[in-house]
Amino acid sequence: MTDAEATEDLVPIRLRVNGRPAVGFAPARRSLVDFLRHDLGFTGSHVGCEHGVCGACSVVVNGAVVRGCLMLAVQADGQSVETIEGATETGRLKRLQEAFFERAALQCGFCTAGMLLTAAELLEHNPQPTRKEIRAYLSGNYCRCTGYQAIVDAIEIASQDGGG
Repeated sequence: MTDAEATEDLVPIRLRVNGRPAVGFAPARRSLVDFLRHDLGFTGSHVGCEHGVCGACSVVVNGAVVRGCLMLAVQADGQSVETIEGATETGRLKRLQEAFFERAALQCGFCTAGMLLTAAELLEHNPQPTRKEIRAYLSGNYCRCTGYQAIVDAIEIASQDGGG
Protein backbone atom coordinates (compact mmCIF):
# COMPACT_ATOMS: atom_id res chain seq x y z
CA MET A 1 0.00 0.00 0.00
CA THR A 2 1.34 3.42 -0.90
CA ASP A 3 1.56 6.26 1.63
CA ALA A 4 -1.31 8.03 -0.18
CA GLU A 5 -3.45 4.89 0.01
CA ALA A 6 -2.73 4.46 3.71
CA THR A 7 -4.51 7.72 4.51
CA GLU A 8 -7.60 6.92 2.42
CA ASP A 9 -10.75 5.29 3.66
CA LEU A 10 -11.34 1.82 2.31
CA VAL A 11 -14.20 1.36 -0.13
CA PRO A 12 -16.12 -1.92 -0.44
CA ILE A 13 -15.84 -3.48 -3.88
CA ARG A 14 -18.11 -6.28 -5.04
CA LEU A 15 -17.56 -7.88 -8.40
CA ARG A 16 -17.47 -11.20 -10.18
CA VAL A 17 -13.98 -12.48 -10.92
CA ASN A 18 -13.72 -15.46 -13.22
CA GLY A 19 -17.40 -16.18 -12.74
CA ARG A 20 -17.32 -16.16 -8.95
CA PRO A 21 -18.40 -13.44 -6.52
CA ALA A 22 -15.53 -11.50 -4.96
CA VAL A 23 -15.64 -8.87 -2.26
CA GLY A 24 -12.83 -6.71 -0.97
CA PHE A 25 -11.99 -3.33 0.45
CA ALA A 26 -9.54 -0.96 -1.17
CA PRO A 27 -8.55 2.68 -1.20
CA ALA A 28 -10.52 4.64 -3.79
CA ARG A 29 -7.38 5.25 -5.87
CA ARG A 30 -6.21 1.62 -6.08
CA SER A 31 -5.95 0.35 -9.64
CA LEU A 32 -7.93 -2.68 -10.70
CA VAL A 33 -4.78 -4.68 -11.44
CA ASP A 34 -3.35 -3.92 -7.98
CA PHE A 35 -6.67 -4.89 -6.38
CA LEU A 36 -6.75 -8.16 -8.32
CA ARG A 37 -3.11 -8.95 -7.54
CA HIS A 38 -2.71 -7.78 -3.95
CA ASP A 39 -6.20 -8.05 -2.51
CA LEU A 40 -7.66 -11.02 -4.39
CA GLY A 41 -4.51 -13.00 -5.25
CA PHE A 42 -4.87 -13.07 -9.06
CA THR A 43 -1.25 -12.44 -10.00
CA GLY A 44 -1.26 -13.51 -13.65
CA SER A 45 -1.56 -9.96 -14.99
CA HIS A 46 1.43 -7.78 -14.30
CA VAL A 47 2.07 -4.13 -13.57
CA GLY A 48 4.47 -2.78 -16.15
CA CYS A 49 4.44 0.84 -17.20
CA GLU A 50 1.48 1.97 -15.03
CA HIS A 51 0.46 4.30 -17.88
CA GLY A 52 -1.66 1.96 -20.03
CA VAL A 53 1.00 1.65 -22.71
CA CYS A 54 2.52 -1.83 -22.32
CA GLY A 55 -0.54 -4.08 -21.93
CA ALA A 56 0.97 -6.31 -19.24
CA CYS A 57 -1.89 -5.40 -16.88
CA SER A 58 -4.66 -6.39 -19.30
CA VAL A 59 -7.79 -8.04 -17.95
CA VAL A 60 -11.27 -8.51 -19.39
CA VAL A 61 -14.09 -6.40 -17.93
CA ASN A 62 -17.61 -7.15 -19.13
CA GLY A 63 -16.21 -8.92 -22.18
CA ALA A 64 -13.70 -6.28 -23.30
CA VAL A 65 -9.95 -6.18 -22.71
CA VAL A 66 -9.00 -3.18 -20.57
CA ARG A 67 -5.82 -1.86 -19.03
CA GLY A 68 -6.02 -2.81 -15.37
CA CYS A 69 -3.57 -0.07 -14.41
CA LEU A 70 -5.83 2.65 -15.84
CA MET A 71 -9.08 1.39 -14.37
CA LEU A 72 -9.71 1.91 -10.69
CA ALA A 73 -10.93 -1.01 -8.60
CA VAL A 74 -13.98 1.06 -7.57
CA GLN A 75 -14.90 1.42 -11.24
CA ALA A 76 -15.13 -2.37 -11.44
CA ASP A 77 -17.65 -2.52 -8.59
CA GLY A 78 -20.60 -4.57 -9.81
CA GLN A 79 -18.77 -5.61 -12.98
CA SER A 80 -17.63 -8.97 -14.32
CA VAL A 81 -13.84 -9.40 -14.54
CA GLU A 82 -11.92 -12.20 -16.19
CA THR A 83 -8.24 -12.64 -15.45
CA ILE A 84 -5.73 -14.79 -17.29
CA GLU A 85 -6.29 -17.42 -14.60
CA GLY A 86 -10.01 -17.55 -15.36
CA ALA A 87 -9.55 -17.57 -19.13
CA THR A 88 -7.09 -20.43 -18.75
CA GLU A 89 -9.33 -22.33 -16.34
CA THR A 90 -12.27 -22.27 -18.77
CA GLY A 91 -10.10 -23.45 -21.67
CA ARG A 92 -10.94 -20.34 -23.69
CA LEU A 93 -7.24 -19.77 -24.45
CA LYS A 94 -6.22 -23.40 -24.94
CA ARG A 95 -5.36 -23.26 -28.65
CA LEU A 96 -3.66 -19.89 -28.32
CA GLN A 97 -1.58 -21.17 -25.40
CA GLU A 98 -0.60 -24.26 -27.37
CA ALA A 99 0.35 -22.14 -30.38
CA PHE A 100 2.41 -19.78 -28.19
CA PHE A 101 4.26 -22.81 -26.84
CA GLU A 102 4.72 -24.40 -30.30
CA ARG A 103 6.13 -21.20 -31.79
CA ALA A 104 8.19 -20.23 -28.70
CA ALA A 105 6.17 -17.01 -28.55
CA LEU A 106 7.04 -16.34 -24.95
CA GLN A 107 10.24 -16.04 -23.03
CA CYS A 108 10.12 -14.28 -19.68
CA GLY A 109 6.29 -14.41 -19.58
CA PHE A 110 5.78 -10.88 -18.26
CA CYS A 111 3.69 -9.77 -21.25
CA THR A 112 2.11 -13.14 -22.04
CA ALA A 113 -1.17 -12.71 -20.12
CA GLY A 114 -1.93 -9.44 -21.89
CA MET A 115 -0.88 -10.86 -25.26
CA LEU A 116 -3.12 -13.91 -24.86
CA LEU A 117 -6.17 -11.96 -23.69
CA THR A 118 -5.73 -9.42 -26.48
CA ALA A 119 -5.20 -12.14 -29.10
CA ALA A 120 -8.33 -13.96 -27.90
CA GLU A 121 -10.34 -10.74 -28.20
CA LEU A 122 -9.01 -10.26 -31.74
CA LEU A 123 -9.97 -13.79 -32.77
CA GLU A 124 -13.45 -13.36 -31.26
CA HIS A 125 -14.00 -10.28 -33.45
CA ASN A 126 -12.00 -11.45 -36.46
CA PRO A 127 -11.50 -15.24 -36.62
CA GLN A 128 -9.18 -15.08 -39.65
CA PRO A 129 -7.03 -11.94 -39.28
CA THR A 130 -4.18 -11.16 -41.62
CA ARG A 131 -0.67 -10.79 -40.21
CA LYS A 132 -1.04 -7.03 -40.64
CA GLU A 133 -4.30 -7.06 -38.65
CA ILE A 134 -2.69 -9.16 -35.91
CA ARG A 135 0.19 -6.69 -35.63
CA ALA A 136 -2.19 -3.72 -35.53
CA TYR A 137 -4.36 -5.31 -32.83
CA LEU A 138 -1.34 -6.12 -30.69
CA SER A 139 0.21 -2.68 -31.15
CA GLY A 140 -0.68 -1.72 -27.58
CA ASN A 141 1.12 -4.72 -26.08
CA TYR A 142 4.88 -4.62 -25.60
CA CYS A 143 7.21 -7.58 -25.49
CA ARG A 144 10.86 -6.97 -24.83
CA CYS A 145 11.99 -10.58 -25.35
CA THR A 146 10.53 -12.19 -28.45
CA GLY A 147 10.67 -9.62 -31.24
CA TYR A 148 6.96 -10.27 -31.96
CA GLN A 149 7.47 -12.53 -35.00
CA ALA A 150 6.77 -15.71 -33.03
CA ILE A 151 3.76 -14.09 -31.34
CA VAL A 152 2.24 -13.15 -34.70
CA ASP A 153 3.02 -16.66 -35.99
CA ALA A 154 1.28 -18.23 -32.98
CA ILE A 155 -1.86 -16.12 -33.36
CA GLU A 156 -1.95 -16.87 -37.08
CA ILE A 157 -1.66 -20.61 -36.39
CA ALA A 158 -4.38 -20.47 -33.74
CA SER A 159 -6.67 -18.61 -36.14
CA GLN A 160 -6.17 -21.29 -38.79
CA ASP A 161 -7.01 -23.96 -36.23
CA GLY A 162 -10.22 -22.33 -35.07
CA GLY A 163 -9.08 -19.69 -32.61
CA GLY A 164 -8.67 -19.51 -28.83
